[in-house]
This record gives sequence, C-alpha cells and structure tokens, in this order.
Amino acid sequence: MDYPTAMREYNTLLWENTNGIAKITLNRPDAANSVNLEMAQELMHVAMICDEDSSIRAVILTATGNMFCAGGDVPSFHAAGDDIGILLKEVTACLHSANARFARMAAPLIIAVNGTAAGAGFSLAASGDIVIAADTAKFTMAYTGIGASPDGGSSVYLPRLIGLRRSQELMLTNRVLKAQEALEWGILTKVVAPDELMTEAEALANKLANGPLMAHGKIKELLLGSYSNSLETQLELESRGIAKCVSSPEGREGLLAFTEKRKPDFVSAT
Repeated sequence: MDYPTAMREYNTLLWENTNGIAKITLNRPDAANSVNLEMAQELMHVAMICDEDSSIRAVILTATGNMFCAGGDVPSFHAAGDDIGILLKEVTACLHSANARFARMAAPLIIAVNGTAAGAGFSLAASGDIVIAADTAKFTMAYTGIGASPDGGSSVYLPRLIGLRRSQELMLTNRVLKAQEALEWGILTKVVAPDELMTEAEALANKLANGPLMAHGKIKELLLGSYSNSLETQLELESRGIAKCVSSPEGREGLLAFTEKRKPDFVSAT
C-alpha cells in the first residue's frame, strides 16, 4: 500500500501531530467507523509512526460521527465469499500490529470514546492506557452475533481489567454496558458529558506530553509484562528501569528541578 509521507493523509483516518500530541480519528462515519482492510492498514501505519517518532509524547484516538466504532466491516467480510478467512487474517494482522505498537510505544495512548463501541471498537477502547468516554457511549462485544470470536486484544485486556467471569459474560452473551457501568466495572478511566469529551482528552494529552516520556514508556512496559513475568524478573526490570530513567536527561532534569523546588521541563531535557 502506498502511504503519503509529507501530509500523512489517509482515506479512513484523520491524522494530526501538533506540539508533541498525535491525534488519530477514525473517519468512516457512514459505515459506523467499522474496520475494513484499508482502515486496519492505516491504523498499523499510524501506530508505527507513533512508535518511531520521538517527538510524539502522547496520542489521542477518537472517532467522527455518533459511533466510536461498530467493529469489523461486516459487508466487506461477507463480500469476500470463500476468501473470508484470508481477508480476516489480513485485517487482524494489520489491526494486531497496530495494537502491539500502541501498547509498546513510549507515548501514553488516550482513547476518547464518543459513541457506541462494539466488537473491535470495544477491543480498541479497552486497549488504551487511559480511556475517557462520553456518558452516552455504550459497549458490547457483539462478536458471537455474527458467529465470530473476539480480536483486537480484548481477550488480553478485558480479563486483566474486569476478571474472567465478567469477560465471559460480555463475550458469550453480548451484554451491552452503558458508560457508567463500564466505568464501575473498571473498563474506563472517566466518563464525561459528550461536549466535554475532547476538551478532557486534550487537556490530559497536554499534561502527559509535558511529562517524562521515558518514564511513561517504562511504566507501560512494566505493566505489560507484569502478568507473565516471575517476581524476580519483574523486580529486576523495575530496578533496571528506574536506574535507566533517572540516569537519562529527563531524569536528571527531574532530580535537579526537585532540588531547586521548581517544575521540571522534561520536554526541553529530552
């Protein structure tokens, strides 16, 4: 696929990168922002940019229209006929590549859920480092409604966030959660009025973008491995991580600012 490099223009996404904050907006409102092969490819590409561009210190993922994301683009899947298995392996290969890079990039990922998140949309929402939702948003797995099993990382994130029993219920019954319920279950970080959603997300992105990028990345790395590493391995990673962070220019600035009783300037120190 030929990606433009100068303007970063996409067919299914809107892309902005300003003052250290990248903003990715799902932009297929007439198709409920559902994920087709092209969107999966473009998400993979922007995730690679966010992972590689050291000037990006926070990332916001949101959507246009009234829906956050209805999941996979079912009409395109149906149209694939006997090649549906090949198509879905292509779509998930790209989507999961995006998932992995968002998870492993240093910049925190803020997801601003503006409307219903179903299927892969729910999976995307659950994968954020911080997830803010409009109080009108709803969440449902929806996969078994078309005879499918989950993708997009939900089988990793949901059991960690809400436990096995609740994950089983959501995935097997397609229970619909309102935003407040999703907050109470631990899927969301915060619920706000719809007209406050982007203001809240952007304010948080600005705060994080002015924070220590290396430390944020190390936190993400430690938490990602905390369920699979032994105690001794995790303790060693913590030891090495804090030593590396504090030895970095950001860490030295943080120590100096503390001793001088001033606010640290992590951006200039990077």
